[in-house]
Amino acid sequence: MSSLKNKTEEFKEKLAVAFEKVGILTRLQRLLICLATFSILGGGYYYFVLMPRQEEYTSVQKIYKTQTDTLATYKKRAEEIHIYEKKMAETLEAFNEAMKALPDKKEIPSLLTGVSRAGSNAGLAFHLFQPENEINKEFYSEIPVSIKVEGKYHQIADFFFQVLHLNRIVTINDVDVKSKPGGQSLEMSCKAVTYMFVEKQAPPQKDQKQKGQIKKT
Repeated sequence: MSSLKNKTEEFKEKLAVAFEKVGILTRLQRLLICLATFSILGGGYYYFVLMPRQEEYTSVQKIYKTQTDTLATYKKRAEEIHIYEKKMAETLEAFNEAMKALPDKKEIPSLLTGVSRAGSNAGLAFHLFQPENEINKEFYSEIPVSIKVEGKYHQIADFFFQVLHLNRIVTINDVDVKSKPGGQSLEMSCKAVTYMFVEKQAPPQKDQKQKGQIKKT
């Protein structure tokens, strides 16, 4: 108990000495001491309290920006996918419409008859109308027809016009027009090409019985 009392008395004496020393200082010196004390306290508060919080805030800001940028990227991709799906649907619709204009195999004879009739209706004289071999493509076949006719210029133009307005697709290629001796008529050779839709056949399946026999052997 006496030891604690002695320590208390000692502390009071030191405190009294400190106050005495401060008391003899000038006003400017005391002001400088106060400023130095506040600077030390303020620096400690900033270094030990504010700085860690500021670093934490900066880290949170970076995470937020990263997440925001990622979300914006996903939104943009979603919009691009939507546009792509729309274009795909439009392309598929256009493809289906084009397929409707391609005849199937049973319609080819009547279509060729229609081409021949267009020439006759235009007043052309046929010297050649010869269907050639099919040219197979990916999902359709081309059926070319070699044509040679004779007639007036307006008759040839009328023939082209009628072929253009057939209910199926027919193109006129390799057109060659020559004047007949005397200049009274023209001779025109060309290749009319019609297109036939070809459905892809499923690959042939092996006979199940044959499989069973192979397994038994």
